[in-house]
Amino acid sequence: MDVMREMEVAWERKEESYFVHVLETEPSLVLRVHAVCILAEVGGEKSVPALSDVLLHDTDPLVRHEAAFSLGQMGIAEGNKALREAVIRDKDPIVRHEAAAALGSVGSPSSESVLTQALSDTDEMVRNSARASLFNIEFLKHYSSGASARDRAPRP
Repeated sequence: MDVMREMEVAWERKEESYFVHVLETEPSLVLRVHAVCILAEVGGEKSVPALSDVLLHDTDPLVRHEAAFSLGQMGIAEGNKALREAVIRDKDPIVRHEAAAALGSVGSPSSESVLTQALSDTDEMVRNSARASLFNIEFLKHYSSGASARDRAPRP
């Protein structure tokens, strides 16, 4: 069976471990990006450590970018440590930008110092994402009931 078909079957079965395996072993950029997105969906909060690991260690910036995006969309503060590290240390601006944006989506005041540092990043996109995220965090401090970003998200 080819990898795409295996991924379909694993998605139907919600097999988080399969997507972690793809991320650890698959050389294809396209399949790893796809695996990140599916892992976030099928693994939920349990997938945060694996997504954090991908964000900090995958060799491809697009895969790391997708991991940052997924962590931000999930809105779970457990991913903030990896996101903060990526904002400061990742060599690729697209990853730093997405990690900064993700921190704003999560909305935790504990990320303010890293985002303030990112206002001095060499890349304009990173600086703009940091600025927008700081605004969002400040907004949430004043207009949120203190619930997490995940709790504040609209539900169907």
